[in-house]
Amino acid sequence: MKFIQISDVHLGKKPDKGRIWSEKRSEELYESFKNVLTVCDELQIDLLLIAGDLYDTPPTEKELRKLDVELKRLYKTKVVIIAGSSDYMSEDSAWSKYSFAQNIIVLPAGKATNAYIEDLNVCVTGFSYAKPEYKERILEKLEPGREGAYNILLGHGGDATHMPFSSERLARKKFDYIALGYIHKVKHILKNKMAFSGSLEPLDYTETGKHGYIYGEVDEEGHTGITWVPCNKRSYINTTVKLDSSMDSLTIRDTVEKQIRDLGKDNIYRIMLKGKIDSKAEIDLALLKSKYYINQIINRTEEYYDLDELMLENQNNLVGRFIKTLSDDEIENEDIRKKALRYGIEALLEIGE
Repeated sequence: MKFIQISDVHLGKKPDKGRIWSEKRSEELYESFKNVLTVCDELQIDLLLIAGDLYDTPPTEKELRKLDVELKRLYKTKVVIIAGSSDYMSEDSAWSKYSFAQNIIVLPAGKATNAYIEDLNVCVTGFSYAKPEYKERILEKLEPGREGAYNILLGHGGDATHMPFSSERLARKKFDYIALGYIHKVKHILKNKMAFSGSLEPLDYTETGKHGYIYGEVDEEGHTGITWVPCNKRSYINTTVKLDSSMDSLTIRDTVEKQIRDLGKDNIYRIMLKGKIDSKAEIDLALLKSKYYINQIINRTEEYYDLDELMLENQNNLVGRFIKTLSDDEIENEDIRKKALRYGIEALLEIGE
C-alpha cells in the first residue's frame, strides 16, 4: 500500500495580508494542494490522509463542492479527512451536511471514529474537531479500530490547547502508523511510525525552510517506510547582508540584489543590513521592493565618518570643535569615545550645526 500524508494546507488563507503578493500566495496554496493530487494519480497512491486544517476557516458548501470535484478525479486513491482546529466541524457546518463521493471519508466531529477500507485492509482511527480547542488528552485515549488490519491514527494537535499528548504514550499505542497535523513544520517523531508532515506551503515569515508532504509505503509484511517530500513554491528566508564603508548607494543596492538572486528570486525575504556605511551613502531599496518579494528590511548599519575629512570641512564650526575636543580627551574606554563621537556628530549634523 502507498499513502500520502498532508495537513495544514489552510486553503482560503491570504498569507502576508496587505502585501502585493498576498493574493498570489493564496492561489499558490490551492495549486500546491492540486499538485499533491496529481502526484496521487501519477504514483497510483492508495490512500491520501489529510490530518486537519485543510481550510483556514470552516469551509462553505461551495468550497466543499469544489473539493469534491477535485478529489473525484482520484480514480484509485481513497481519501480520509479530519477537521482541525481552524476548519472545525460544528453541528450546522457545511462539513456536517455535505455528502462526498464514495472514495472520500470525512470523519465526524466530537468523537473517535474508525473508518475501515476493506480493499486496502486499512483502518483509520481519528477525531475531527467540533470546536477550535480541546485541552483534553484525546489522542492518547484512542485505540486501533480493527484487529488484523493495518491501523492508522489520524490526529491533529500537540500543544496545551489542541489535544495535548505525550509522544512516548502515543508511541506505545498499537497503531502501525500515526499521521499528525497542526504543527506547520515537518517533525519525524518516531522513525517510520509517527510524524507531522507540516504544511504544504509556509504561511508566514516565521515558517522558514522547506515544506511538503509525507510519502509512505507499507510492504506485504506490514512494515512501514516514510519519506518527506518538499514541494513548496516559495520559502521565507531571513538573511543578513553585510555592507562596508567603501560602498556607495548603487553598490549597496547591487549587493542586496545579488544576495537575493543567489538565494532565489522567488522566495520571500526578511533582510537585515549590517556593517558600517559611508555617512554620504543612501540606502534606497525601493526598486528591489518592486522587483522581489521583500517582506521587511531591518537596518542595523552604522554610519562611518572620516574624522580627518570632517575636521577639514568643519574646522571653524561646532562640529569641528566637538571632534577636536573628544579626540583630545583622555577617555580610557575607546568604545565609549567612538560612540560619543558618532552620536555627537550625528546629532550636530542633523540640526545643521
